[in-house]
Amino acid sequence: MDGKRVAVVLLSGGMDSAVVLAIAKGEGFACEALSFDYGQRHRCELEAAREVAKQIGASGHTVLSIDMRPIGGSALTDDIEVPKERPDIGEGIPVTYVPARNTIFLSYALALAEVKGASDIFIGVNALDYSGYPDCRPEYIDAYAQMARLATRSGVGGAPLEIHTPLSAMRKSDIARKGLELGVDFSLTHTCYDPLDEGRPCGSCDACVLRRKGFEEIGERDPLPYPVA
Repeated sequence: MDGKRVAVVLLSGGMDSAVVLAIAKGEGFACEALSFDYGQRHRCELEAAREVAKQIGASGHTVLSIDMRPIGGSALTDDIEVPKERPDIGEGIPVTYVPARNTIFLSYALALAEVKGASDIFIGVNALDYSGYPDCRPEYIDAYAQMARLATRSGVGGAPLEIHTPLSAMRKSDIARKGLELGVDFSLTHTCYDPLDEGRPCGSCDACVLRRKGFEEIGERDPLPYPVA
């Protein structure tokens, strides 16, 4: 890839992962985007991921199918109602948490990185404006990186992969601003946990509330078509 360092970038199609892809691309990486069809109720995010990968210029885009519905246990993969207008976002672990999702996703990213000769993995976890997921915390990422050093050919060979979390200490407003600076077309992204017809965002789930708040705080309009109050 023209001598560029290769990075695997986890790309959900949402706001955060789109900005992470733009950051990795801006740092000069040849980006191999990786998305998952894991049985999530908001499948429209996969089309969003495809469009984002094209817009930002990923070198490749792999979509893996891993059905997590038989495991369930989450409002995103099971018949559980998505909470709306939560007053205590970030407190406790909500039912939209998908058990072990980031661990599973990072494991596939690790495998793809070894095959593609990638030295780096980028993931859009955030530990400030987020819903309280345990697998978004910096200590989790650090522990996973240590495991990767022990469990991979590159790690054992003295060239461990680095896991980048460029959004970890950013608020949603910072993420929105950074994305706009990098030319991310946020109209292509999909964030909602419980989309309405044709993939329109509901406007009141945790993901929508945090996203809208981020744009409002920097005085910018979120281009997604939210319901009129």
